Amino acid sequence: MAQPRVLIDATAVPADRGGVGRYVDSLVAALHQGGAEFTVVCQPRDAELYTRLAPGARVVRTAESTATRTARLTWEQTTLPRLVRRLGVDVVHSPHYTMPLASRAASVVTLHDATFFTDAVLHSSVKARFFRAWTTTALRRASVCVVPSEATAAELRRVTRVRGAELEVIQHGVDNERFHPPSPEEVRAARDAVGLGDTPYVAFLGALEPRKNVPALIRGFALAVANRQDPPALVLAGQPGWDSQVENALDSVPHRLRVIRAGYLPFDTLAGFLGGAELVAYPSLGEGFGLPVLEAMASGACVLTTRRLALPEVGGDAVAYCGVGAGDVAAAIGELLDDPTRRAALAEAAQRRAKEFSWATTADRHREAYDRAWHRYRLTAGQV
Repeated sequence: MAQPRVLIDATAVPADRGGVGRYVDSLVAALHQGGAEFTVVCQPRDAELYTRLAPGARVVRTAESTATRTARLTWEQTTLPRLVRRLGVDVVHSPHYTMPLASRAASVVTLHDATFFTDAVLHSSVKARFFRAWTTTALRRASVCVVPSEATAAELRRVTRVRGAELEVIQHGVDNERFHPPSPEEVRAARDAVGLGDTPYVAFLGALEPRKNVPALIRGFALAVANRQDPPALVLAGQPGWDSQVENALDSVPHRLRVIRAGYLPFDTLAGFLGGAELVAYPSLGEGFGLPVLEAMASGACVLTTRRLALPEVGGDAVAYCGVGAGDVAAAIGELLDDPTRRAALAEAAQRRAKEFSWATTADRHREAYDRAWHRYRLTAGQV
């Protein structure tokens, strides 16, 4: 049977390669490595990247600006359908909630989590309304909706009660070339980038937004190390968010304790940063998948996280768990800092478990989803 002609719309990928960017970039590379033929449409700044990641793919750069959400949505609803017709595309994969409504092709939409419904207060009100509306639309209109975890699928079924699109659970993978147990040189480079010197540290990697529960981490860390003679530092790496409580939490930390806001770290320092930490703390209030946890595990870190939503699907028995309150975080951090044997055992188990997650497998499952969407679309249109 002929393979459908697939177009991946990467125009929603931000310049700062967070979770969505890593998902799309890694999927494109793995699809190419698996021999798939497809088209990537992207913003001009990303054309060189996707040509390098998938030299056999057709890379199309947008002619007009898609830098703002409004401009991108306008392009998606007007120009993208014309591009789909011109290129003879059979399946459009929209990897970030929204989709072209007038496209004459099968549609696959990735829905990353359900927290816009279940925990709307963790997002800005505008963002929550926007993504609730598009999630509902995708569930009604798309041929197939991809979700990264069983927890996300269950939450979407529970809170939307929308039937229409088929839900396909496809877990993310991890880039083992980028995320691996680091060499001493890589650890030193990460320390130098952060300005740590030789101080041991607890690491956090992620956007400083309410869902990540960073204020509880800061307060819990301070409680855990306040009475230690040589306390480790806490390093918060990642893009600034809109969590107004972070500053209040930082103000409450005693002056003798060191908390570093490292900001966005270059990709080539992440393995050294994660793998060089005493532990990586990620006390999230809920994740659709939990890619930072998986990447820390692959980097040989001892990871502390919560049992919220999809995180246990990623961590299994290879990570430590805690509650989401500052006291819970403090108790767990203290216990791990006092038990280097357990930290080493968890780090070893984490490396083994991380090997179960592969972008090659993720890409194979997406190709199956594309085939299923195409077949379903043709069946609905009376072409089969």
